[in-house]
Amino acid sequence: MTDLILRGQTLRFEADPFNTPIEDAAVIETHGGILVRDGRIAQTGTGDDLCRAYPQARVIDHGDALITAGFVDAHMHYPQTAMIASWGKRLIDWLNTYTFPEEMQFADPCYADDIAGRTLDLALSNGTTTLTSFCTIHPTSVDAFFENAAARNMAVVAGKTCMDRNAPDGLRDTANSAYDDSKTLLEKWHRTGRATYAITPRFSPTSTPEQLAALGALWGEHPTALMQTHLSEQTDEIEWVKGLYPQARDYLDTYEAFGLLGERGLYGHAIHLTPREIDRLAEVNAAVVHCPTSNTFIGSGLFDMAGMKARGIRTGLATDTGGGSSFSMLRTMAATYEIGQLRGTALHPAHLMWLATEGSAQALHMKGEIGSLNVGAMADITVLDLASTTAIAQRSTRANDLWEALFPTLMMGDDRAITQVYVAGQAV
Repeated sequence: MTDLILRGQTLRFEADPFNTPIEDAAVIETHGGILVRDGRIAQTGTGDDLCRAYPQARVIDHGDALITAGFVDAHMHYPQTAMIASWGKRLIDWLNTYTFPEEMQFADPCYADDIAGRTLDLALSNGTTTLTSFCTIHPTSVDAFFENAAARNMAVVAGKTCMDRNAPDGLRDTANSAYDDSKTLLEKWHRTGRATYAITPRFSPTSTPEQLAALGALWGEHPTALMQTHLSEQTDEIEWVKGLYPQARDYLDTYEAFGLLGERGLYGHAIHLTPREIDRLAEVNAAVVHCPTSNTFIGSGLFDMAGMKARGIRTGLATDTGGGSSFSMLRTMAATYEIGQLRGTALHPAHLMWLATEGSAQALHMKGEIGSLNVGAMADITVLDLASTTAIAQRSTRANDLWEALFPTLMMGDDRAITQVYVAGQAV
């Protein structure tokens, strides 16, 4: 395969800017270049140096656009794509009014296939190259998502959502069928191509202790799989959990008691945590996932990014479509900044970009594989126009450095800012 050199401004990270001074964590090349070979990043440097070293390579010059790692969405629900931006209610009402009726339709393989393809294409059009998705209770919904991702050569994480109570007829499985279906799907898809399987109890209120125990046993048998669920999203949800699990010390304990707390666990939202829960997440090196547009849209609360990072808890960033109100990780970064401001923590553009790429990749245990422009990573790449609208352009042209030029796009950008997306080195 012919080598490919991408030219433009480049931004990559060699360290976490939350822990390392930004000038040391981020590497910026104003006239940068990325050498892509066999779908991976083979070399980085200046565009001129790479063109001299590899004169036979095909060159695509993106001018002043910013070349960055493709965005990594660490928590979303592809079955909710068609109902995104439904008029808001509290979480439980929202699930019953919108989510569950929509998920019923995924018993139809054709419907699942259509929405899966639509979701992945919407993600790509917004510069997102990896999605981590809940499916529905229907195994066909899982197959549809993985099949459509494979057709696009995208790295994705997904799993059958398991629920055996507090859900309508047609959306409940059992402890046994949740185990059996999840095991079959895991053995079929986990690490097949670019697919990763996540064992997926929706959340404690929709699973009996028997189902959580069965899924905990499955995770113990397949420890390289991920496990994704929801944790402490809303205060009334936490009260519901207390009533359903009166013996539990807290919400996290409803997972811990059944073998569903571990290093490869992904705990979405994690807003209203007790000190014990924070301690345990840190002790086991689990990951939490911040879903800012969802948290504001449904009125859940303000995630403590500074507190999580101070405790060394791996933290990903996510749209949480369709509770989240946008498919765009740019909008997600803007909401992350806004929530940080409300909590008294001003996040730098480097923090936001790191969370949307390297941070989410680390949460998914894919550091060095996705979300990175460093040598050896898959060439999943997004190119950003830093002057995509008149409003953004009139601000970015006054910038004194890249961060100042990038910030207006993070705050006001949308799919118009996405100049090009590459998946495994192929333009899409």
